[in-house]
Amino acid sequence: MKKRISAVLFLNLFFLSIVFCQQKDTLIKKLDSLNKKTDTTGQTNIINPRAYTENTKITFPVYFILLGTDLKQQITAPFHQTGKEWLHIGEYTVATAALSFADEPVQRYAVKLHNNSETVSSVSSYITRFGGTYEVYTLAAMGAYGFVFNNKKMQTTTLLATQAYLTAGAMEIITKFIAGRQRPSYYNPNAVEAEPTFHGPFSKGGTDINGNKINSSFLSGHTTVAFAAATVFAMEYKNTPWVPVVSYSAASLIGLSRITENKHWATDVLVGATLGYLCGRQVANNYHRYAKVKSQSRNKGAVSFNMQYIKGQLIPGLVYTFR
Repeated sequence: MKKRISAVLFLNLFFLSIVFCQQKDTLIKKLDSLNKKTDTTGQTNIINPRAYTENTKITFPVYFILLGTDLKQQITAPFHQTGKEWLHIGEYTVATAALSFADEPVQRYAVKLHNNSETVSSVSSYITRFGGTYEVYTLAAMGAYGFVFNNKKMQTTTLLATQAYLTAGAMEIITKFIAGRQRPSYYNPNAVEAEPTFHGPFSKGGTDINGNKINSSFLSGHTTVAFAAATVFAMEYKNTPWVPVVSYSAASLIGLSRITENKHWATDVLVGATLGYLCGRQVANNYHRYAKVKSQSRNKGAVSFNMQYIKGQLIPGLVYTFR
């Protein structure tokens, strides 16, 4: 029931963002024009608290415009990669494929550790919730803090984290559908143990006793959204050293808990963390491109035409207003 409600909510947000993005808004066009080299380390973001002003704040319409452009940029990202970037993607894929041979040994060790230690079992069960329901509560609390104390940077960062959460969730759903990987918790009476098999899209694996889809292991959704939100906070508060440390440590613990809870293979968590990081980075960079556009438009002077009546004659004139 909870998953069904989340899916309906996500679809509503998705279609609403599409509606906003289909409007002929110059902001959308400008964001697209700045999307030539979107999420590289070359982009410099201004994260000084004074930069988060009324002019650059995220209003209701702006939220969905940014969300729509986030989704568009993330989904179409593979079509905008350079040759060098594809080389790095290939290297990452090969490394992940090599690590996949450790999936089964890691899973057996994690299950043994979970079953033989009450401490590991209880801590793992508690931490894993922060990749789902508890993370929503945490973001809500941070957002409330930002609005109560009029901390515009916290307000903006929390809203960006929710965007990262939603877009990373969308990418995770798409990936799960395409991969169709069997979960490590799946019990097959005809096999000695679960296998990290990829069944591909349209696989009919059914559900387990907890209602979870059997072939939905790749990638870890909890890890993906945790790293997406963590990356936003780490980027926006990178000048406060403990924030990135706490953010990524919490996300990493959530990822590890998905292994000790026997919900995902190790490579599910690794790829989920990578995808979450990329989604979070894109969301933060996209907002700062928006802030740049708004700042530039605000700094431009205004030119107006007027008529003056002097000594019986109408004299036209131009007035430039500095801002």
